[in-house]
Amino acid sequence: MRKQQVVIIGGGAAGLAAAVSAARCGAQVTIVEHMDRVGKKILSTGNGRCNMTNLYMEPECYRSNDKSFPMKVIQGFPVKETLGFFRDLGIEPKDRNGYIYPNSDQASAVLDVLRQEVDHLGVRVLLSCEVKGIESVGHTYRVNTSQGVLEADALILATGSKAAPATGSDGSGYELAKKLGHSVIKPLPALVQLRCQGTMYRQMAGIRTEAKVSLFSDGKLLAEDRGELQLTDYGLSGIPIFQISRFASRALDQGRKVIVKVDFMPSWKDGDAFGLLKKRAARMEYKTAEEMFTGLLNKKLALVLIRLAGIDPCRKAGGLSPGQLKHLVQQLKSYEAIIMSVNPFANAQICCGGVDVKEVNALTMESRIRKNLYLAGELLDVDGICGGYNLQFAWSSGVIAGRNASNTDGRNRT
Repeated sequence: MRKQQVVIIGGGAAGLAAAVSAARCGAQVTIVEHMDRVGKKILSTGNGRCNMTNLYMEPECYRSNDKSFPMKVIQGFPVKETLGFFRDLGIEPKDRNGYIYPNSDQASAVLDVLRQEVDHLGVRVLLSCEVKGIESVGHTYRVNTSQGVLEADALILATGSKAAPATGSDGSGYELAKKLGHSVIKPLPALVQLRCQGTMYRQMAGIRTEAKVSLFSDGKLLAEDRGELQLTDYGLSGIPIFQISRFASRALDQGRKVIVKVDFMPSWKDGDAFGLLKKRAARMEYKTAEEMFTGLLNKKLALVLIRLAGIDPCRKAGGLSPGQLKHLVQQLKSYEAIIMSVNPFANAQICCGGVDVKEVNALTMESRIRKNLYLAGELLDVDGICGGYNLQFAWSSGVIAGRNASNTDGRNRT
């Protein structure tokens, strides 16, 4: 009996998961990868340790033009099944407060077991292979590549986004999807650093501190987060900044003003912070304003904030007026960073935007535009927060796409 011919364009996380899934369902699978090896982006995830997934999985962990879409996909291949999938491949998961890593703490192990399974299942992998064009022939596809023509009963697009192009994500999949009739919401950098107005950031470069960050656009609160903030010579970085960055990207692209308010003392309310400074000033009246912050705030950060409050750092703490203390609290609790831009795709972990998911069936990952066309992973308009969420979406969407692409008669549709 002739095997179902499934061609997967893209050999990243979603493409590899799709290949394993489709091949296990009995399909003859070919992966087309334009880089010299598959899965390069997997190696960089989790700082080289691969944060595979997360035990906390809720709708607020994902962003999309269709808010219900991501969790519908996750529910089709949930975290529990993902852990079982990787255990079968040889990965023993390690739980760090809900963040799941391979027990070896090596991203290379995750890629290795996927490659080993792909080889074991007889999946053909074409490396350094460029897609020249895709021709729809009835409900099948003819894929023209630099290594010849491939005939496909089902086609899976798992080409990734434009983020981290050094790993192979060049955005070429968006054009392929467009030519097949799909709409693409403009891709923009996400999980990325923010560049700010002002020269004071050079004085604060290298500082890491607990903070709450709130992103406003034209006066409206769009997002907020709390965690370890990193200050760079050009602006703001760190996990809480990554979490809110996609909203900055979209607002800036629309020509709107973007401000991030930083609370450097998130454990104190404004009144409590004022009371604390008042007590410290009285107790340390002989010290300078700068010295008063020793043990409370990073020294470099304190110096910048004191000057922004219009206070001479050498002024004695005992001579600070209530008004000056209030100005200090304002800088400490509501420092305003004017955002000029986000860093480019080369610095971004993922993109916001992509193929409009309203044109994709979340239960099967099949296109609503073309029969036997499937889409998976970062190519779609789905972006998760930090913590293994984007990889989980890649695993879920890839497995579902592969499972259904191998059964285009609909007998085993998810």
